[in-house]
Amino acid sequence: MWLSAIKLAVSAGSKIYANKQRTKMAMSDAQLMHASRMAEGKEAYQGKLLESRNSDWKDEFILLLLSVPIVMLGWSVWSDNPVHMEKMELFFVHFGNLPLWYQTIFVGVIASVYGLKATHLIKGK
Repeated sequence: MWLSAIKLAVSAGSKIYANKQRTKMAMSDAQLMHASRMAEGKEAYQGKLLESRNSDWKDEFILLLLSVPIVMLGWSVWSDNPVHMEKMELFFVHFGNLPLWYQTIFVGVIASVYGLKATHLIKGK
């Protein structure tokens, strides 16, 4: 029984390793193809755009902004202080009562920062 489990684990591990190596090779081929198309003038250089996105602080700011209410909610529950819990409930009531246009803009901004399409979320409201 143990031998078959170890054999299965080794087989799965080798399969995962082989897939990672094939992925690396495919990415290398794609980079080479893109570089040759850029040299021929068929495609524009996109490296600077990707490099600028890597040093962008908007994603971290939005993530922090979205995490603050969750952290505060957790703290109010774990502190076991009824005053904190009442204030958090009041916060979420007021947040839920924000105008639809503000909620739509908020969802749209967050979605655009993370590269998501929020049209189905906006239409659902």
